[in-house]
Amino acid sequence: MLKKSIFALAFVALVAGCSSGTKLNEAPVSTAGGMGGSTGSGAASGVAPVTIDPNAQTRQGPVGVARIIYFDFDSYTIKPEFQQLIDGHARFLKANPSRRISIEGHTDDRGGSEYNLALGQKRSEAVRRALTLLGVNDSQIEAVSFGKEKPAVQGSGEDARAQNRRAEIVYR
Repeated sequence: MLKKSIFALAFVALVAGCSSGTKLNEAPVSTAGGMGGSTGSGAASGVAPVTIDPNAQTRQGPVGVARIIYFDFDSYTIKPEFQQLIDGHARFLKANPSRRISIEGHTDDRGGSEYNLALGQKRSEAVRRALTLLGVNDSQIEAVSFGKEKPAVQGSGEDARAQNRRAEIVYR
């Protein structure tokens, strides 16, 4: 009997704590004559309605995390400076198992097309392997290579070439 009384009191306290004194059927802002409001003639306020997309924050992946991993010449070894970037994408993908990515491997303009396609694939596979080692489901990742066919920067100087030796994470 005492347990039922305590439960009933706890339930009443919970319901009372959730109640609010806010009147939901009254307009929170007066539109008659105030700053920025209408003049009371029933005219629209001029404020466009906002449509909220529940996926807007996650459509392009984690906010504030870069999507490009750069590589040294003729290498597909991920440098330590990109580990935090990969960790961020791994956390996001594990928290959003329905999301899919494509990892696009790229090279600079030196070397033959076949060699560069193979090197670009090794770069994308290295990033894929790093993500799966961090717990991302392999079915969420596609690794592809564009070789030297899609440079980020035109030119044959070392700065341009360094920007073209990359793997890009693209959310689908």
